[in-house]
Order: sequence, then structure tokens, then C-alpha cells
Amino acid sequence: MLERFDIQNIESQLDAEGYAVLPECFNAQQARAIAACLDEGRTTSGAEGGESGYFDDGMPPLLNAWREALYRWLVPVANRWNGLAGIDRRFPAELDAFLEINRSAGQHRPQSHLMRLREGERLGLHRHDEGEWIFPLQVVALLNEPKRDFTGGEFVMTEQRPRMQSRPMVAPLGPGDMAIIASAQRPIQGAHGYYRGHLKHAISRVRSGERIGLELVFHHAG
Repeated sequence: MLERFDIQNIESQLDAEGYAVLPECFNAQQARAIAACLDEGRTTSGAEGGESGYFDDGMPPLLNAWREALYRWLVPVANRWNGLAGIDRRFPAELDAFLEINRSAGQHRPQSHLMRLREGERLGLHRHDEGEWIFPLQVVALLNEPKRDFTGGEFVMTEQRPRMQSRPMVAPLGPGDMAIIASAQRPIQGAHGYYRGHLKHAISRVRSGERIGLELVFHHAG
């Protein structure tokens, strides 16, 4: 599943930029099947429009397999980041064990979800930092094709560093691509050691069509 990707290269990109793109993780048939979950379960609408469908324990097997594999792959990075940031918590090797820690800490609300944005809608800047146990990395994915299915709808991030202006970033996502991103903060090396950069992410206004995306979040909210 992840064998074709070089984890050392991905880790270097995460350290340098706070995100790394994994191209073509879902083929067209898989992407359509995942997107169809929006029409099968309960959805909610956001303040700025858009339609979200949150996964509970009924996450499709393909997504559950990706989430478990990605967590296992990223645990060493997450633990190293926490150490550099001066955070004492360390994460277990397997996702099930981590979710049990979440439940013990009162974090019961799943955050992984699909989102549909139609013409004129956007997703404002946000981050997933609710709860005692925050996994510092998460995954986003695009499930349909820019310029064919929609225009606009770029995935954007901002990073706030102490005494500096926010740094904007755009992650170029194609159909079926995933991006590993910092979920709320990451360690950044400065002249006098490491400090914490604070990140948020958003989706710009969809100009036409319909954009369908995915967020896989490893920790639950309180």
C-alpha cells in the first residue's frame, strides 16, 4: 500500500514544508466508491456551506486499511516531532492502541470525514487540535478531478511562526492524491533550537462544479 513511497524523502518534505503529497493513492473506481458514502450516511452543513459526512466505526474497509497503515508509517515521525517540540507524550505503534488512549482521555468523537463543496462554497481555515492527545499529522485527499469536475477549490495552508507573518502554502492535489499535513503544529528549527509553528488548512472557493475531498484524522476530539 505504501511500499512505493520513500518514507525518508516524505519525512524530509514534512520537516521542510509541513506537508508531503502522495500521488495516485486511489484509482478512479475507488475514489467514486468512497465519495458515494456522502449519499449513504448522515451529513451536516457548515456555516460557509458545504456538506460533510463523518465516519464513525463504520469507515469503509479500504479507508480503514489506509488509516491504519498511514498511522503505523507516521508514528516515528510523530514521536520525533513531539520530542523536538518539547511535548512529553509518545504514541503507540498501532492505531487501535492510540484510539484506546483517546477514549480513556475522554476523546470519543471521530473527526475523519468526507466533504462536498459546490459552486460558491469554501472551507475556512481550521485545525484539529481538540483534546489532550493530538496526533501531529493527518491526511487529506481529493476524490474527483480539477478542471473537469470543478474549478477553484485549491487546498491551502497557513503557517504562523513567532514574530513572522503567516506563510501561505498551496498543496497541488490531483484526483486520487493524498497529502500528509501537520494537523495543528510542528517543530521548526531556528537559530537557537526548535520552536513550534502553528498551522491551519482550508479549501478556497469553488468557482464551478462540485469538489469532493477527504480528511483522515488519527485522533478523536473530546
